[in-house]
Amino acid sequence: MGNHVKEVMPDRQESVLARFLRLESSAGIVLMLAAVVAMICANSPWQSYYSLLLDTPVSVRVGDLSVAKPLLLWVNDGLMAIFFFLVGLELKRELMEGELSDLRNIILPGVGAIGGMAVPALVYLFFNHTNEVAQQGWAIPAATDIAFALGVLSLLGSRVPVSIKIFLTSLAIFDDIGAILIIAFFYTAKISTAALIVVALCLPVMALLNRFNVESKSLYIAVGTIMWVAMLKSGVHATLAGVIMAMFIPLKTNNPDVSPLKIMEHDLHALVAFFVLPVFAFANAGISLAGVGAEQVFHPVPTGIALGLFFGKQIGVFGCCWLAVKVGITRLPRGMSWGSLYGTAALCGIGFTMSLFIGSLAFGASDASLLFDERLGIIIGSLASGVLGYLILRRSLKTFE
Repeated sequence: MGNHVKEVMPDRQESVLARFLRLESSAGIVLMLAAVVAMICANSPWQSYYSLLLDTPVSVRVGDLSVAKPLLLWVNDGLMAIFFFLVGLELKRELMEGELSDLRNIILPGVGAIGGMAVPALVYLFFNHTNEVAQQGWAIPAATDIAFALGVLSLLGSRVPVSIKIFLTSLAIFDDIGAILIIAFFYTAKISTAALIVVALCLPVMALLNRFNVESKSLYIAVGTIMWVAMLKSGVHATLAGVIMAMFIPLKTNNPDVSPLKIMEHDLHALVAFFVLPVFAFANAGISLAGVGAEQVFHPVPTGIALGLFFGKQIGVFGCCWLAVKVGITRLPRGMSWGSLYGTAALCGIGFTMSLFIGSLAFGASDASLLFDERLGIIIGSLASGVLGYLILRRSLKTFE
């Protein structure tokens, strides 16, 4: 165990960051391939099998307690809880000893994230303010997919300064915090008091495990699983259980060579990057283009999402960062020019995974999906943002050199 721990706890924070960025960059390519395969399946003779697979009923029963859902919802509620657990681990580590532990490093991406969530939401509402059902999707263009964005950055090779990657990663973390809060406050169904009491009882148990620096992963997982089931039954979205659980995992223990948080983060990175997110993309990106014409593409919902991701993100991120620098509350990181900042802001319009997830919460339970498909706007806006960001960065980084 000791040797394994030393492998996953590098002496230098930079090596942890470098490993993270390499993994996220390659994960973006796998994510892209999963989305392409989903599109092929949804627009081929295999379409019926693809739909049948996602609609397959899966149930787990323990005594009188049962959880029964189609496979698609097991992916969205179950596998994505693992993703949010990893997000929570990364967030806690970054806040306690990483890039976000220094106030000077969080002002610029923090300000950019605020603008990058607010402006796309306003763009979306501009197109959908008269439709109450459509208004539920206001948060869809507010997210950034870090794996996809770093995947595009990787295409530019070694010319990309580490400061740009750190800025983009930090901004995406703030985006994830915003998404977590949005899900908690705006996409919660009817509340079950009894189930929430079970969730509440799990919290002091995990607090005690943390207080006594318990290193056993199985104990945290056992309590976390109970909390996830209770959260699922409570009406609050179950993925939030992953974030809550992550906050109780100890970063340090009495043994200086053991960090349960870093061990879990290390062990989960590959699983999430190369299994959880690709499976999610495969299950959610399969858009059938049969019968899709101008009326569907230019419906206010996909239009608002596409323009929110493409224009709203770059305007919100770049505009707020520019204003923050000009008024003197922060400065551009070393190695970043205004051109590369704008290109990075454009990349933030790649909302793929998180936008699909929020879209499934906003419209998954309504009949609105029969009138439009929000995924059209997500894919169009994300693709356009990725291409623009790549072209701007390719030009600006060459100039900056």
